[in-house]
Amino acid sequence: MAQEQYEKYYVPEQSIWPIVGAVALFLIAVGAGNFVIESTRDKTGYGFYILMAGIALLLIMITGWFKNQIDESMSGLYSAQLGRSYRQGMAWFIFSEVMFFMAFFGALFYARTISIPWLGGASNNASTNEVLWNGFQATWPLLTTPADAISTGEPSTQAMPWTGLPLINTALLLASSVTLHYAHVGLEKVKRTQLISLLSLTILLGAIFLVLQVQEYVHAYRDLGLTLDSGVYGNTFFLLTGFHGMHVTLGTIILIVLLGRCLKGHFTPKEHFAFQAGSWYWHFVDVVWVMLFFFVYIL
Repeated sequence: MAQEQYEKYYVPEQSIWPIVGAVALFLIAVGAGNFVIESTRDKTGYGFYILMAGIALLLIMITGWFKNQIDESMSGLYSAQLGRSYRQGMAWFIFSEVMFFMAFFGALFYARTISIPWLGGASNNASTNEVLWNGFQATWPLLTTPADAISTGEPSTQAMPWTGLPLINTALLLASSVTLHYAHVGLEKVKRTQLISLLSLTILLGAIFLVLQVQEYVHAYRDLGLTLDSGVYGNTFFLLTGFHGMHVTLGTIILIVLLGRCLKGHFTPKEHFAFQAGSWYWHFVDVVWVMLFFFVYIL
């Protein structure tokens, strides 16, 4: 009877990087929370420095963990079974990210279609708008906060239009998905020039997106009066666009790492799951932006 053949399954040694990543995320959460509170209250504190320390530690973690994974892959330690595990893991990770953004879109939906109409007198709730302030209008975006109504009775902020920078950023991300797809095609067809040039262009488009988003935030604060203090509209606007911007930043870092590996010839047409995983993540980020552009900016 022939002996059964089993594939090897590489189990890596214990790593310090998960705990380093957990500490980094903790510092980012604490630092970001304190920084926002300090900014809105014109206080000077340590929130910004804690946030920067967390981001620096996160970059160190990403660098170290990526290096270990690349070394393991190039040493031939991985098998087909481990490759399937990687695919399942990446699929579940993206699913968790979908749920992450669905929670924020759900909060936006609840505020727009349930809370604000209810405050305006829907569902036989005729007295609530009178309790808030005289002349309350249950419209979206809600540009007047209670403080504005009490002091001036006029809106203190303006809605961010979908034209201009948001529209340009939408075009940039859609174009980046196209360039990344054809970079992948170049990898599968062993067209190195196509791979390197289009992957570099994708990274450039992602970087331009981030620069324009910073300009959009400056415009929101300086010209529109749209801040984190601008009620539920300002909160949901910066929550959704800010977290998406963080994902674009992470995606751009991943693509830069992939570009370095492509330049070193790490991938082959049959063995390039790391490139596929980066592509999945980038396309997911693009799809989220299209939904965000439609529900936050246009509707």
